[in-house]
Amino acid sequence: MRRLLAILLPGLLLLTACGGSEAPPAPEPTSQSAGETAKLDSVKLTENGDKKAPGVEFTKPLDVKEPTVKVVTEGGGDRVKANQIADISIVAFNGTDGATLEDTFPNDPEPLELNDELKTSSPVIYNAFVGAKVGSHIALAVPGQAAAEGTEAKPTQLLIVKVLSAKDAPPVLDKPEGDAVTPPAGLPTVKENDKGIPEISVTGVKAPTELVSQDLITGKGQALKETDTITVNYVGVALATGKVFDSSFESGKKATFPLTGVIKGWTQGLTGKTVGSRVLLVVPKDLAYGDQGQGDAKGDLVFVVDILGVK
Repeated sequence: MRRLLAILLPGLLLLTACGGSEAPPAPEPTSQSAGETAKLDSVKLTENGDKKAPGVEFTKPLDVKEPTVKVVTEGGGDRVKANQIADISIVAFNGTDGATLEDTFPNDPEPLELNDELKTSSPVIYNAFVGAKVGSHIALAVPGQAAAEGTEAKPTQLLIVKVLSAKDAPPVLDKPEGDAVTPPAGLPTVKENDKGIPEISVTGVKAPTELVSQDLITGKGQALKETDTITVNYVGVALATGKVFDSSFESGKKATFPLTGVIKGWTQGLTGKTVGSRVLLVVPKDLAYGDQGQGDAKGDLVFVVDILGVK
């Protein structure tokens, strides 16, 4: 997520609830309003379907001093649950003059993960969506910003968010699961130590002339797309030295990142691989960090990557 929200409203997901006490936990929570909700009473919507933004009317200028959220029309679907992924579309307006700032309705929906990370970083957003019914429109008013040196003042912004659907987040594996594969000769060899961490031996391995992406275990889960965000465990060594330069196994924390945000060898080598797989990557330096390298990650690199989840 957060492609649109991160671009349009960099601070939105860092906003915290202001005013009022949190509702006590309930077996079936309902969406919680927050902030200066009376200022959203004038918001009126005309529904235009899932692929077209609703018509929106509101009293202008709209000006809030704290993040404000409320359901303006309730849908007829099931309630969204904690730890689900809500698919949403958003239309955003300048609160002063009503000009449209952004409209994602014609595009693919934005996934909003209702996980503990969001609950901690932005309880306003989390509490508004958990318990909302699919089909609901939620209004979010984001305070403006005063002019600072070198920057212009920003008015209050009004977002209308439609909850299109909700689904359970796919599980994240603890370790690879699938069918073991015997790799061809000449590649780095991999064995697990007594802690279950893969160790890579590069003895006698020649420099690669092209990217090698070899399954060691073939998982039976979803195939990765280049646009996916993945959760993995991995270890990387420099081919020339065999020295480990990075390992999520040692930190004890799985790594999550978009496939478009890593070296080309990962993007190309993992696209099409399946969740549950353990993949050996032998990455030429031009698909890694080039001649200069990055720290100890210099020259041709070798990775073992356990693909544990995708979103």
